[in-house]
Amino acid sequence: MRSVPLFARCSRRELADVVALSYEQEFGVGDTIVEQGDAGDAFYAVLEGEAKVTRGGRTLRRLGAGDFFGEIALVARSPRTASVTATSPGRVLVVNARPFRALLGRSPAVQQKVLEALAERLAPTTL
Repeated sequence: MRSVPLFARCSRRELADVVALSYEQEFGVGDTIVEQGDAGDAFYAVLEGEAKVTRGGRTLRRLGAGDFFGEIALVARSPRTASVTATSPGRVLVVNARPFRALLGRSPAVQQKVLEALAERLAPTTL
């Protein structure tokens, strides 16, 4: 989990709190992991396997072990901006938004670190 930039600033204890909220989910070729337009209710880290990210039927990028998606769902209640579909069998680590938001409410330190990481990820690379 430390390799996920969203949680890179967290201490071991803070990471343990996040991991305690997570579970693994398997997927097969062609499985839709998230669908564009659906409510964003979880964050996913790819543990093994591959998937593609599409918007409006157009492939935007490919994901593999160590990649992640859905981080906005952890802090904002907004629809998914893209679909993610498995291109091979694999597993993802899932963190549901509701218990994660409760953790943020209990831990201002985790909240600050996650928000800083999100801001960096969303910031434009050029001005």
